[in-house]
Parts: sequence; C-alpha cells; structure tokens
Amino acid sequence: MKSKLFPIVSLALIALFVISGWTFAPQTTTPQTTASSPATITVNGEAEIRVVPDEVVLTLGVETSNKNLDTARRENDRIVAAVFAVTKKYAIPAERVQTDYIAIEPRYEDRYTERAFIGYFVNKTIVITLRDLSQFERFYSDVLGAGVNYVHGVQFRTTALRANRDKARDLALQAAREKATAMAAALGQEVGQPILIQENQNDWASGYGAWWGGRWGGSMTQNVIQNASGGWLPEDGSLAPGQISVKATVTVQFEMKSK
Repeated sequence: MKSKLFPIVSLALIALFVISGWTFAPQTTTPQTTASSPATITVNGEAEIRVVPDEVVLTLGVETSNKNLDTARRENDRIVAAVFAVTKKYAIPAERVQTDYIAIEPRYEDRYTERAFIGYFVNKTIVITLRDLSQFERFYSDVLGAGVNYVHGVQFRTTALRANRDKARDLALQAAREKATAMAAALGQEVGQPILIQENQNDWASGYGAWWGGRWGGSMTQNVIQNASGGWLPEDGSLAPGQISVKATVTVQFEMKSK
C-alpha cells in the first residue's frame, strides 16, 4: 500500500509547484547602468562699482526727561517741531522726513533698599533724506542747534542703486567665466555651458547700529572694481563723501570639456 501512495503524492506535489508558478530555474539579474555625470568646475565671481553719492540719510535722536510725563513729552515735541522747521527752511519735501521711532520709558535708580524714580524718558528718532549735498554741513549744524542730542547715523547713498547693482552683478558673472576659463586652461580643459548660477548676498550693520530701534540692513557684496568718474568735493567746508561702493558676488558652476 505504501509503495502505491508514494508516486501519487510525488505527482501531486509536482502539479502543485506548476500551478503555483514555482520554478527551479536559476535567477539571473541584469546590472543597471547609470550615465556618467559631466565634469564641472565651480567658481566665485566678484565685482565692485564705486559711485559718487547723490543723497545723504541722517538718523537723528531727540531724548528728553522729566519726573512729570507731560513736561517730558512737551519738551520732546518742541524740539521735534524745531527740527521740522529746519527741514522746511531747506525745502526738504515732507516725504523725506519721518518719525521712525517713539518710546516713553520710566526709569529708576537701583539701590539695595529702594528704587528711586528718576523720571520719564521720551525718545524719538527722525530720519531725514537730504538730496542737495552742498547743504549738508549747514543743515547738520542747524538740526543740532534745534536740540537734537543724538546722531545715530549719517549714510551717503545713491539713488541709482538698482542700476548699479545690476551692473555689478553682470560684471561678477563675467569675472566668474574669466576665472573658470583660466583655471580650466591650466588643466588642459575648456569651459562649457553654465549648469548652476547663484547670486550671493551679504548682510551689513551700520556703524551706528546701537540706536533706539536699531536694525540690520542688507547690502550687495570682488575681482573687478569699476570707478565712477570723479568724486564730489565741496569748495567750502570739510565734508568729502568721496565714493560709495556697490558690490556683487555670484557662484557659477560650468561644464568642463576636453580640448
């Protein structure tokens, strides 16, 4: 009986393998091939344009104090009104004069046994843009005489910043290609098409950064320097703003090719 069952069981198992799709054939795999990436070179290009400024921005502070809050506020308002009168004297448009920061703070002395009240301190910041640089020294003297007791910043600028920024960036891109071409040639290679272009921008802080409501500002950021023709120098007085710089830095990745 046993000898008759063995062939039947064997045939049944073989049929099960066939129905289930099992196979004893050896598996073969085909290795995947990846296309090789092109050789590249990555360089930085920097440029700077020096421009004669055509405006100056003054950030001025007025601080008053008194144990009576109304007295401190009235005195502050009086000085600010005197500063506004000076701006009208020099025909500075209202849109170039603004109150940028206002604060009222009670202050106390620190003592071991008590905190004595010093008074109320009222602070205001006035930002004024002067376009006629020949008036700068006289205007500066007059606003100080009006009662301004803090000068938070004097910044010479150009109204053509956008045009000069674009020009600096173009020069930086040109500098990047020139640098890449020279480096590739030293290795017996040639530069192909750009693969990646990135504009870099650095932040800067004003030298007068520790003012009430002080803040960080943005700037542009060299192996190319282009000077503006001449510089502004007054016939009288000691002010010489000279030139300001507009900088740009880019990172460019080029394809490398054999000669």
